[in-house]
Amino acid sequence: MAAAAKHILVETAEECQALKDQITSGEITFEAAAKEKSQCPSGAQGGDLGIFDQGQMVPEFDKVIFNDELKVVHGPVQTQFGYHLIFITNRDG
Repeated sequence: MAAAAKHILVETAEECQALKDQITSGEITFEAAAKEKSQCPSGAQGGDLGIFDQGQMVPEFDKVIFNDELKVVHGPVQTQFGYHLIFITNRDG
């Protein structure tokens, strides 16, 4: 199974939730928030991670990507890297 997703990585759950609130209220787009706030290099591409297979990402990330609803903002999701907002754009299987 493969999927495509975007994400935003920040240090704290509070910052992550605040960004989620801004995105879901329409104050800022997911892509703009990623470019401005994400600590991941993917932020420069609006958080786009491209297409990847199940098992390529950390387990906490995989669980959301391969089980949760498409095209909504998920998170905060905690991993060893920090706190993520995840937007699943596509999934096969």
